[in-house]
Amino acid sequence: MTDDPTAIVLARFPLDAGQGFDEHVHDRHQLAWVRDGVLMVTVGDRNWVLPPSLALWVPAGVRHSSSAARAAATMQGIYLPREMRADWTAPTVVAVSPLLRELIDFLVDAGASSSARAKAEALIPELLTPARTFTVSVPMPTDARAVRIAEELLLDPGDGRDLGEWGRHVGASTRTLSRIFAAETGLGFAQWRSRLRLRASLAYLAEGESVGATAMLVGFGSTSAFIAAFSELMGVTPGAYFARVVQLADQRHELAV
Repeated sequence: MTDDPTAIVLARFPLDAGQGFDEHVHDRHQLAWVRDGVLMVTVGDRNWVLPPSLALWVPAGVRHSSSAARAAATMQGIYLPREMRADWTAPTVVAVSPLLRELIDFLVDAGASSSARAKAEALIPELLTPARTFTVSVPMPTDARAVRIAEELLLDPGDGRDLGEWGRHVGASTRTLSRIFAAETGLGFAQWRSRLRLRASLAYLAEGESVGATAMLVGFGSTSAFIAAFSELMGVTPGAYFARVVQLADQRHELAV
């Protein structure tokens, strides 16, 4: 990175499916964004699933991890001075308008003059407007048997085994596992698994998968069951969720030009 603490620094990271960065921290603010694909950013037990129309403001000093959600992605790391948006002290989703994307592309160009770069950098904070989105919190258990179940469901959220079958798989009774999930995650196993499936669904929807196909891929018994669970947690239907995000980005562009 540049030694100039007032400059915006950019770095591009091609990521294979599932590849990313383990938990780390920056001394600058970061705007985590993907040019293509879908990015998942995790802070504590909160996860954000970000298509190219969204980016996540990660304040300096906040520990986080990031990865390509399902398919390959090109992550654009945008690192901003600590003085910029100093009042944004929590991770914040912003809509990436066409204008903001064009400015980022301009700043990536090493041939831009210092004067032109300074003018472009001055516009960036003016275009960072929070977007109303939702995260799906999936608290993880700590008991080794429950962790094994959680890790396997993270790899295949559509796995339909019930708690009795999981118990035989990991060597624990249904009652013991039920008690562990309730105590360590604050959720019953069925509710915990539904949360995990809903979080997994965001990546499929962000990539343009249909609602019906997504429901089957993440393990819901029917499209209607998926829509009901999604709507109850998110307050909108899955079909409307990312459509609204794209519309918001377009509106920000119209207001800015």
